[in-house]
Amino acid sequence: MFDLNQLGWKPFFQTQLGAEEWDAYSPARIALIHRSHCVVWSAQDEHELQIARFKNPKDLAVGDWVALPHEHRKTVRLLNRENELARQAPGGRAQKQLIGANIDTLLIVSSCNDDFGESRIERFLALAAQAGIRPVIVLTKADLTGDADHFKEAARALDPEIQIECVDARDPDQLTDLHPLFPPGETTALIGASGVGKSTLINSLADADQPTFEVSTFDGKGQHTTTARSLHLMPDGGLLLDTPGMRELQLVTCDLGIAAVFPDVVQYLDQCRFNNCLHQSDAGCAIREALECGTLDAARWTRYQQLQVEQTQYLETLAARNRRIPRPRNR
Repeated sequence: MFDLNQLGWKPFFQTQLGAEEWDAYSPARIALIHRSHCVVWSAQDEHELQIARFKNPKDLAVGDWVALPHEHRKTVRLLNRENELARQAPGGRAQKQLIGANIDTLLIVSSCNDDFGESRIERFLALAAQAGIRPVIVLTKADLTGDADHFKEAARALDPEIQIECVDARDPDQLTDLHPLFPPGETTALIGASGVGKSTLINSLADADQPTFEVSTFDGKGQHTTTARSLHLMPDGGLLLDTPGMRELQLVTCDLGIAAVFPDVVQYLDQCRFNNCLHQSDAGCAIREALECGTLDAARWTRYQQLQVEQTQYLETLAARNRRIPRPRNR
């Protein structure tokens, strides 16, 4: 049996059904999703639930809350989400792939070696900002470098106000500052590239048993071990949502998130002389002037442009796909 408050139950979910409706349902949270079934936690127990019992089985995410009917033949109701994390599915078909739902804090895990990358961290930050989720950067493998401060300063340059923790994930004593990030009743998700030490971090924090691999001596990179999204109960009462490692993260619609991550760029966009400025050789371009005088970092501008190009391509592909979908005929 589980305590619903410990699982993250809130009035936001309670009010989605009337009191009389709840007499016929029980709330439960999805902890793990397999191909044909999912594992849910409720106040009664943990049990498996066939995916076919949902109206739209493809629209499920770990962290979702559902209403389980007391009559087993009825369809399981998926409750509206407070937020969701999603990326483009591999293949460039402009399809959304859910990462997790109903998350309070996002731990963006990178490492103090060749796996560290500003561009990837910016994408994760944009993902969090779009969903309204608090981000925290966790730098692992600090024991493998003699200059961990270099990586911490590089992360700090992306957001001067963000919380950054630098740890050896295998040393429980170094994880003390992370425990307050898992308060009772809140869900904290871990996200990062393959091999940055997320599984080791989970094993140390949640006393879990995730498989891990050593860092490759060939390229200094870790190996991907987590293949499924899953919830873990923390010793202090919070929840940890693990996600598979991602070498690449293509964003879905994320205009607000990108703007929030690049305020240093956005501040100049409306200062150009012409509204249709291409920011190349246009007269009165505030972006070009900022780059020339050094008040705007050229690398940041390049990465911002790349995200904007990807957003345009995604929306164009999505629009083209929607035009090909036949509309139902009126009867």
